[in-house]
Amino acid sequence: MGQGLWRIARNQQLQQQGYSGQGYLTREHGRRIPANNVSSTSHRKQAQGGIDIYHLLKTRKSKEQEGFINLEMLPPELSFTILSYLNATDLCLASCVWQDLANDELLWQGLCKSTWGHCSIYNKNPPLGFSFRKLYMQLDEGRLTFNANPDEGVNYFMSKGILDDSPKEIAKFIFCTRTLNWKKLRIYLDERRDVLDDLVTLHNFRNQFLPNALREFFRHIHAPEERGEYLETLITKFSHRFCACNPDLMRELGLSPDAVYVLCYSLILLSIDLTSPHVKNKMSKREFIRNTRRAAQNISEDFVGHLYDNIYLIGHVAA
Repeated sequence: MGQGLWRIARNQQLQQQGYSGQGYLTREHGRRIPANNVSSTSHRKQAQGGIDIYHLLKTRKSKEQEGFINLEMLPPELSFTILSYLNATDLCLASCVWQDLANDELLWQGLCKSTWGHCSIYNKNPPLGFSFRKLYMQLDEGRLTFNANPDEGVNYFMSKGILDDSPKEIAKFIFCTRTLNWKKLRIYLDERRDVLDDLVTLHNFRNQFLPNALREFFRHIHAPEERGEYLETLITKFSHRFCACNPDLMRELGLSPDAVYVLCYSLILLSIDLTSPHVKNKMSKREFIRNTRRAAQNISEDFVGHLYDNIYLIGHVAA
């Protein structure tokens, strides 16, 4: 396949450099070869490396179709590789021309799993008449339903057999999906604390620096816009999970979940202070170290200083 792609690129280069009405003009060892000698050169190329795909297509296409590559005439693995770069809309359009190729189950299976990383139906025996293309359409319909009403969206997934009625399965689905509206997702998780608990346990913060781990956490579970009980719940759950993932570090630094909670809250406040255009007098590194060590006295000054540097250089932890 690599040789075929090389030939296509090479012939396109030749076409740009030396195409005339009578034929192709090419260069070999710095001299120009007449157009009538191209056929012998082509035969030598074919004898050395197989059929030249570009010339094969040129001989089979009419003048009206010149420049249009028919995927059905390419090797199947090359055609599927090209189609694998398309999204669902373009793949549906491609099926109008190459029905057998664009409707291939492997293409739609890859599209489903790349968009929705986990569904309960993936681990089950497919029912009679199952199609990954149909599954993709159902998943997309469920996404639109969820983004309008989260409860109805989850019920839709369950009614189609896509998701099992289990907090752990719902949490895995949310964790592996980036197409759900984050505002609706935040409302849903606030109401379904059982799903939230399982979603938190799916995160692995081992050997991560605290601000970076907090950013990853808030990328999956978006923080509320205002302080309140839900934000406190999120930080509490994160603190316990972070300590569970890094027991050796917690013993070395002498940190507890309560101390991590204080640090997380300090990082959020520092993020607001440093990034908000409404705050004119930004908090200095010395002030942050002094205020944080008052709340958590066992924290080393160097560690708190590294926390400040991370926020100053990278930005908000909950952006």
